[in-house]
Amino acid sequence: MALPAQKQFKYWGIAALVFSVVLWSLGNVLLPFVLGAAIAYMIDPVADRLETMGLSRAAATAVIVVLSILVFLLALLIVLPTLISQMIELARILPEAFRDLRSFAQTHFPSVFTEGSRAQQTIASIAGTLQGKGIELIEGIVGSAASLLNVLVLFVIVPVVAVYLLLDWDRMIARVDALLPRDHAPVIRRLMAQIDAVLASFIRGMGTVCLILGSYYAISLMIVGLNFGLAVGFIAGLVTFIPYLGALIGGALAIGLALFQFWGDWWSIGIVGAIFALGQVIEGNYLTPKLVGNSVGLHPVWLLLALSVFGALFGFVGMLVAVPVAAALGVVARFLVEQYLDSRLYRGFEHPASQQQNEQ
Repeated sequence: MALPAQKQFKYWGIAALVFSVVLWSLGNVLLPFVLGAAIAYMIDPVADRLETMGLSRAAATAVIVVLSILVFLLALLIVLPTLISQMIELARILPEAFRDLRSFAQTHFPSVFTEGSRAQQTIASIAGTLQGKGIELIEGIVGSAASLLNVLVLFVIVPVVAVYLLLDWDRMIARVDALLPRDHAPVIRRLMAQIDAVLASFIRGMGTVCLILGSYYAISLMIVGLNFGLAVGFIAGLVTFIPYLGALIGGALAIGLALFQFWGDWWSIGIVGAIFALGQVIEGNYLTPKLVGNSVGLHPVWLLLALSVFGALFGFVGMLVAVPVAAALGVVARFLVEQYLDSRLYRGFEHPASQQQNEQ
C-alpha cells in the first residue's frame, strides 16, 4: 500500500531541503566531484560506443584515459603557454586601451567631458564601478591562484573521480534504478530519460558548439593578425553556451582591439566584424540545430535566471549545476502541466454532451 500523497510530498520535500543545505555548506568541497561527474557524464557515450565495438568497460575507460592524456599533453605543449601569456597581456593592456579611448573621446568630443555635465558624471560612475569590480575580480583570481595546493588537488582529484565514475557508471545507474520506489519507478524512469535527453542535447551539444566556435574564432583572428586572437577566441567560445553572450562579448572585445590595432585600416576591422557575423550564421543555422536540436526547451531568459540564482546561492559550484538543474526543472514543470491539464481541477465536471463531443 503506497503512502498518502501528503506524506510522500513531505518526505521528498525534506530530502530536497537536506540536499540543498548540503550543497550550500559543502560547495567548495564538492567542486572536484561535480566536475568529475560532469566529465564522466559527457564521456560515457564514448565508452558505450567502444563497448559495442567489443571492448570491456575497463578497456574502454583505459583507451579514453590514454587519449585524454595525449590530448592534454599536446595542448600543454602547444596551446596553453600561448593562451596564458595572451590572457595575462590582455588583462594588462585593457586598462591602457580604456585610457586611450578616454583620451580620444576627450579630444574629439570635449563637451561630453565638461566638468559637472550629466555625461561626465555617468562615465565617471561607470568607470568607478568597473574599477571596483575589476579589483575585486583580480583579488579573487590572485587569491585562488595563490592557493597552489587547492589547484593541485583539483587537477588530481577531478581526473581520478571522472575515471572511477566512468568505470562504474552503468552499475551506478542500475543501483539507483533498483532503489526507486516501486509505485513511482515507471514515471521516474520516464522523467529521467527526458532529463537525460535534454542534458545530452544541451551539455554535450553545446560543449561541441563552444569548442568548434572557439577554435574558429581563434584561428580566424590569428590569421587576420589580430593581437590576442587566441585569447579572444577562447573567451568567445567559453561563454557561447549562454545564448548571444559569446558573440556579444567576443565580438565587442575583438572589434575594440581591432580599432586600436588597425585604426585607419577599415578593411581589416571589417574582416574582424565579418568573422563574428559569419560565426553567428554558422552557429544559428548549422551547429546549434544539428548538435543541440530543438528539444532542449531552455529559454535564454530561464537559463540566465538559473545561472544568476544558483551562482548567488552556491557560488561557482552553483553555476556548474545551474544548467542541469534548470533542464531537470523544465522537464518536471512540463510533466506537472500535463498532470494539471488531465486533472479534475482543470477539466472540472464535464457534462455528458462535452464528453460525447470529446469522444467524437
